[in-house]
Amino acid sequence: MKKYITCAMTAFLATIAVSIAAPDKDAMMAKEKAAWQAFKDKKSDEFKKLLSADFMGVYSDGVQTLQKELDTMQKWDMKSFSFSDFNLVTPDADTAVVTYKVTIEGTSEGKDASGNYNAGSVWHMKNGEWRAVFHTNAKEEKPASQ
Repeated sequence: MKKYITCAMTAFLATIAVSIAAPDKDAMMAKEKAAWQAFKDKKSDEFKKLLSADFMGVYSDGVQTLQKELDTMQKWDMKSFSFSDFNLVTPDADTAVVTYKVTIEGTSEGKDASGNYNAGSVWHMKNGEWRAVFHTNAKEEKPASQ
C-alpha cells in the first residue's frame, strides 16, 4: 500500500510539474508575432488581448502606456515585418523574456521607419493567459565613420 501511494504521489507531482512548465520558444515567438500582426493590421481588440492592462513600452520617443501604444498603432502604415535571432529566457514558469531582431518596412506619421530593430518583450502568465507587460525596440544604427 505504501508503494502504491508513493507511485501515485510521484505521478501526481510529475503532472503538476508538466502543467506549470515554462513556455517553449516557438509558443512565445507565436505570441510575439501575433502582437506584431495585430499592430500591423491595426486590430486594436486583438492587440489588447495580448497585452496586460498595465503594459509599458519604451522607445526612442518616450515611454508609452497601453492606450498610447494603441494610439501609436493608428499612426503606422506597416507593410511587413520579419523576425530573426529569436531568444527566450524564462526566469520562472510565469515569466518569459524574449529578444530578437525585427526587420520592418513601413512608415510612421508619414516618415519612413523601415529598417532593422533590436527588440525585446517581457511576457507574464496570469489567470492562464500570457500577456505582454513590457516591450522595447531600437533601430540599429550604423557606426559613424572615424
